[in-house]
Order: sequence, then structure tokens, then C-alpha cells
Amino acid sequence: MTRDFTRIAPLFVFGAVLAGAGSIALAATPGPVGTLQRGPYACELPGDADGPVGLTQPDAGFSVQSASRYSAPQGSGVYLRRGNTVQMTSGPRRGESYAIVSDGFMRRVENGRSGKLRCVLAKN
Repeated sequence: MTRDFTRIAPLFVFGAVLAGAGSIALAATPGPVGTLQRGPYACELPGDADGPVGLTQPDAGFSVQSASRYSAPQGSGVYLRRGNTVQMTSGPRRGESYAIVSDGFMRRVENGRSGKLRCVLAKN
């Protein structure tokens, strides 16, 4: 029995190209792979001099459950930490990025820069 490899060969090539593209995208992300500290992250926007220091944003908060999983009021998902950058890769925060400022403190990235929204690990 002979097989017609002309039909499946393009699939192998396409798969190899996709695998290579994924490797390039990961290589472009700076820093080693890591994880966030587990626990709830409370997020807020800055206040003003006449009112509270921060304005709590309950829908923006999330909780790190395990090595690379998080949950939010809208559902759960997975994140990827590379160096001082966190990328939400699935779930309700998919596509959002955060810049780690220090342990337990990060800012959401907006237009390629650290934005106003800050998220802090809530100590129990």
C-alpha cells in the first residue's frame, strides 16, 4: 500500500512554521519564566488630594491560585511571567499585561507603558 504524502506534507510544513513562530515570539519576551506570589491582588486607580489615596476597582482585582493560574470575579485563566512582565494568556484578562514594580506590586500596561491602574498583593 502506498500513501499520498503530497496531501499531508503541507500540514507538516505548516505545523513547523507555527512552532517556529511561537518560539520567536517567546524569545522576544525578556527575562526568565517565573511566577507571581499567591494570593489576592487588590487593584485601584490613584485618588486625589481632596479624597481617598486610591479608588478601589473591584472588577479589576484577581487572585493568583497556583503557579500560573489566576481567578477574577469574571472567571479564571492562565498567566505567563517573563522577567518583570506578566501577560494574561487566557481567561477574562486575556491580552492584559502588567509591569512588576516590586514584590507584590504591579501596574497594568497601557499603550506600551506602565498605566495608572496598580495592583497590590493583599496581605492576610
